[in-house]
Order: sequence, then structure tokens, then C-alpha cells
Amino acid sequence: MGPFNKEIKIGSRLVGQGLPTYIIAEIGGNFDGSIDKAKRLIDAAKESGADCAKFQTFTAPTIVSEGGFSRMQLKGVHGSWGRTVSEVFKDVEFPMEWHQEIADYCKQVGIDFSTSPYFKEAVDLFVVFDVPFIKIGSGDITWLEMLDYIARTGKPLMLATGDATLSEIDEAVRTIEATGNRNLILMQCITNYPSKIESANVNVLKTYQSAFDVLTGYSDHAPGPVVALASVVLGGCVIEKHFTLNKKDKGPDHPHSMEPQDFRQMVDYVREVERAMGSTRKEVVAEEGETVYVQRRCLYAKRNLPKGHIMTEEDIDVLRPALGIPPKYKSVIIGKTCKENIEKGQPLFWENF
Repeated sequence: MGPFNKEIKIGSRLVGQGLPTYIIAEIGGNFDGSIDKAKRLIDAAKESGADCAKFQTFTAPTIVSEGGFSRMQLKGVHGSWGRTVSEVFKDVEFPMEWHQEIADYCKQVGIDFSTSPYFKEAVDLFVVFDVPFIKIGSGDITWLEMLDYIARTGKPLMLATGDATLSEIDEAVRTIEATGNRNLILMQCITNYPSKIESANVNVLKTYQSAFDVLTGYSDHAPGPVVALASVVLGGCVIEKHFTLNKKDKGPDHPHSMEPQDFRQMVDYVREVERAMGSTRKEVVAEEGETVYVQRRCLYAKRNLPKGHIMTEEDIDVLRPALGIPPKYKSVIIGKTCKENIEKGQPLFWENF
């Protein structure tokens, strides 16, 4: 499997382990049919520290079949809308004629623009716009024809894996690999809105990294920043989080999205975690320069020791601070002769013997 690239250029950024996490504000349908609101969301995403403002490109007829959904008794989030699935998807379409204006606006603001394509004409459009990456939603992971089509653009890909078994993920990854596209980031995801913290299974990133030798990330629908932060600790290079101006706004994605203040806090936490991660090399850091003496012990004179005295175990204490002979040499000191008088409570040095 692979080899997939361990560093991928996305926009002006390099993405990979040990590099700053690439953070996506998933706007989705939260612009509520207003291009002005879409721009306000882009502004807020930039101010909140996101690297990318991302949308989703579909038309209701290219993504859902009302005939199919009419045969189902929906109990999850889709069943809570009180309207047909087609009607809801129609309301959150991101019009094709907006794409150029929104892409230009993102460039003006200084944030990457991307969007998930759900039909082939959208893929072709994104090549023209030169989007920095293409994110493939979890629902299309078994549509191998589409995966092949998207991968052949040569664009960096982010593939979400919600609802998928490992064998389905393997088949999808092999489909992408066969195109020669080596720029893949495999995204763990739980496709529930919101998803539960206990369902996050962040550890599966380690499975993806070892099984597919690929960069990983997390498309997170859980409340709060915890899952996103955990993914960074386990080597995730990308975080995607739904983004809204107000969770109480009317629309299917608002309730499980992050508002700007919380998103900003998550980004700040991510950057703190990155600073805390350090390297795999264990070393004494500069700020430990004093505590290495203050908290360690050495050998001390337990009583006044005259010149010529032969050292016994009863003559020695092991105390802080560590100014003299380390404790591991206690047995070496026993039996040695003092070259000079040593006062009680003083550290023992090699030159004393």
C-alpha cells in the first residue's frame, strides 16, 4: 500500500506530522441561502484561526432520491427535520454561479477555499478554480467510480471514513492509489450529528497510519474540542469542524456546529498542544537547569568526619540538593579514608577522599 506522501502542499502550507495542523471551518449549508452570510462566515472563520473555509457542492437531484427516502422510516437526524430530505437539501444548495465570487472572496480575506463535490461537473469546476484540495464525504466512500474520477485530478484528497468498515476503506484507498495520486489524507469520522464523545474512536488514526502508511486527520462532529485535540496528539494533521455564526439559527447543520468563539478557543488549544508535543528525543531542557540539582540527592556527611577516618555506611546521608557525589556511588565511598576534616551536613566530594 502506498507509498503516499508524508508531506502534502495544501495552498501555501505544508501538511504532515510535526507540522502545524491544517484546520478547516466546514461551513456546509450554514450560509442559509445568502451569499452575504456566506461571506460573513468566511470572515468569522478567518478571525477564528481557520486555514480553510469549506462548502459542499451538490444539487438535490444529484445527491438524494426522494423515492428512496420515502421507503424509509427515518429515526436519526434526517427524520427530525419535519420535511422531506429533498426539500432540506434543496434549501442548502451552494449555487454553482456563486463559486467564483466566493473563491475570490476567500482569496481577498486570506483563507483557503474548498468545497466537497457530489457530482462530476463540480469536480471539473474545482480543477478550473484550482482548489487546494478536494474533500470526499463519508457517504461517497463506496462510489469507487467517483473516487477514481476525483483522484485523477491530481489534487490532494481528504477522504472521510464515517460508516465505513476497514475493508471498504482499503478498497477506497486502493482505488485512489491506482490512479497514481499520492496526496491522500485519511479522515476518521463518525457520521452522526452530533456524534458522541465515546464513539469518537480516535485511536483508529493509529490503525490508518500503520495499515495504509498515510497521513490522517479527523472530521469531527462531536461537541467541544476534545476529539480534535486528541487527534492531534495521535498524529492527525487535519481537523475539520462544522462552523456557524449561531447554533440556534434554523437549518440542519447549525445545532452541531461550532460558533466563532468556541472555534477560536479550539484553534488556540490545538496550537498549545502542538507546542507541548515536542520531539521523540528525551533531553533535559533549559528550564530544568536548577531543579536537576534542587530535586535530586547526593551523599552527605551524617556526622563530623575527622581527617584519616575510614568511611562506614553510618557516616552517610542521602539528601537534597545534589551538589556532590551521586547516591549510586555510596558503596564506592564506604571504606575510603578522609583526606581532610568534613563537617556534619556537608556534601561529599571525590576530592574529600
